[in-house]
Amino acid sequence: MAVPISGTCDPAFAEVRDAFAANFADRGEVGAAVCVRVGGRPVVDLAGGWADAERTRPWQTDTLVNVYSVGKAFVGLLALQLVDEGRIQLDTPIAEVWPEFGAAGKHGATVRHALCHRAGVPAIREPLTDADLWSWQRMTDALAATAPWWEPGTAHAYHTNTYGHLVGGIVHRATGDLPSVRLRRVTDGVRADVWFGVPGPERHRCADVIWDPSRPMPTGIDPDQLEGETQMLLLGYVNPPGYSSAGVVNSTEWRRAEIPSTNGHATAGGIAAIYSALLEPGRLLSPGLLAEATRVQSEGWCPVLAEDSRFGLGFKPTVAHRPFGPNPNSFGHFGTGGAVGFADPDAGVAFGYAMNHVIPRWQSTRNRSLIDAVYRCL
Repeated sequence: MAVPISGTCDPAFAEVRDAFAANFADRGEVGAAVCVRVGGRPVVDLAGGWADAERTRPWQTDTLVNVYSVGKAFVGLLALQLVDEGRIQLDTPIAEVWPEFGAAGKHGATVRHALCHRAGVPAIREPLTDADLWSWQRMTDALAATAPWWEPGTAHAYHTNTYGHLVGGIVHRATGDLPSVRLRRVTDGVRADVWFGVPGPERHRCADVIWDPSRPMPTGIDPDQLEGETQMLLLGYVNPPGYSSAGVVNSTEWRRAEIPSTNGHATAGGIAAIYSALLEPGRLLSPGLLAEATRVQSEGWCPVLAEDSRFGLGFKPTVAHRPFGPNPNSFGHFGTGGAVGFADPDAGVAFGYAMNHVIPRWQSTRNRSLIDAVYRCL
């Protein structure tokens, strides 16, 4: 079956189109889109393949898909905007805006700690169900009550799923608005198709996520039989059971829920639009705060990622083994399976890539081929 590819591509970036087509022909891509802006100008906006496993719905440039941790940068952005507005400060204790979060020894955890994965709560201790997952209040209450897994500020571990409820909880308590409401203020202003909780009228545009069966999520393990770091790692992924999307990812409940670290839905164009706006001084963040947010705030061994890691504030600075292009000041965020958004202030590049065939972990030969092609064309 021929793979449909639609959209636009500046002739100067024909290599990106070729790499995109090769992802389907040679690298197992099912459905995907890529969007690139240079100096604010769209140069690539391509969609290809299929939005469902049966390959009956062609992927369009307005197809939405779950982009997993790409959304962490966007919920982080919402908190950073409140810092710019003077409504919170980076080194303010979270409990000053969210008093319940100070429970069980977390009174010293700050907004900065939350943004750079040092707050000590990468997993919720109380057993939860997927019915709890659909409730913002239930999830944030359980997170606030959780005893920290280490003294906040003394170490880091990637908050795989709790990050959205943690940083989003700060945003909610500081403003009274859920993250989805604050995100609309951003996306409406830059015309970005990105959502925390897809509204009913937009859900027909969602592509189905197709998981690579060779990397199943763990099942049948009793967390009560584990302890310490091992228990933390498991609970971070599967408490509630569907926290990482396993078994629920294509359901109506998942798509309409607000789980900003994990279930953000976007088009590739929407991702690129936000990063392009971040390259405009002062448009979404003040230059000084953006510089602070994109520098390394925490580094060292991460037990969740099982590697040495560097974290900024919401954004990840580029690193050699997971680069956002070749330039040293690039910043962004990967998502499980290979989705990615980033900005490169040195080259003026904003990049968004979204796909539905999920090979767990963040990088893939597919996004790498596209990013490499962009820089060959500059």
